[in-house]
Amino acid sequence: MGKKDANGQSRRKSAERRFDLDDPDLPEWIDDGALASGGFPYEERMDRGDYKDQLRLLQIELLKLQAHIRDTDTRLVVLFEGRDAAGKGGTISRFTQHLNPRHAHVVALAKPTATEAGEWYFQRYIRRLPTQGDIALFDRSWYNRAGVERVMDFCTPEQTEHFLREVPKLERMLVDDGVTLIKIWLNIGREMQMKRFHKRRHDPLKQWKLSPIDLQAIEKFDSYTLARDELLSRTHTEHAPWTVIRANDKMRTRLNALRVVLSRCPYKDKHVKTVGPPDPKIVLPAPAFLADRGD
Repeated sequence: MGKKDANGQSRRKSAERRFDLDDPDLPEWIDDGALASGGFPYEERMDRGDYKDQLRLLQIELLKLQAHIRDTDTRLVVLFEGRDAAGKGGTISRFTQHLNPRHAHVVALAKPTATEAGEWYFQRYIRRLPTQGDIALFDRSWYNRAGVERVMDFCTPEQTEHFLREVPKLERMLVDDGVTLIKIWLNIGREMQMKRFHKRRHDPLKQWKLSPIDLQAIEKFDSYTLARDELLSRTHTEHAPWTVIRANDKMRTRLNALRVVLSRCPYKDKHVKTVGPPDPKIVLPAPAFLADRGD
């Protein structure tokens, strides 16, 4: 009798946790658990008024950084990686909102062409690196090989292994050549990803963001987790470390991504109090994140 009850409870729980992306009603268990998913430490989202005030001040600091990069003929590359729906595009847009677009560009590459597929894997990324005095922000990067391509079987295990061995050498060359390279991983929990996908499905202004690969990301959540963990552990180096941001709250994510970059870069007239340190509750070096990752 006890076994039947346990099986019955299991079936009921499974039924309660069904998720139909096409159903306009988001299940309560997703809505209720989204913010806390993935080990996110805050019970409430940030106040929007405080967010806007801090964002403006940080964007002023970012303009100072851009002016410094122009004056010193240096180069800044920021990689934004993470799960689908982690907020990479929205975060990048807060970086570029007031920058001089002539000297700051976003790199968001589509599927490789037949020609690009026949090239050295890194080639199409290398040609989009910034010249002196410029900034390049990568909305996904060469790390596609160890993430999306690996999980979706768009590359072979041998190609993934080769990439993981070679990419630290490439990044060493970039840094040795004077490039400031900052790598940010935005991490969201399972329920938060479901909630954001659901909003994309049912918001006419966001439906373009939902691709067939995104839809498979829900079922392949655990596979992406394994790929993420190996990627972070094997490519976090002293010369090109990973910074992980727990990204369930978009407002905190954007402010802390700005702080990560501003705190890493020297520039004239930096207002240290405004920049401040990134929030240690949600911003971690990759080894610390992997030691207590949540999911």
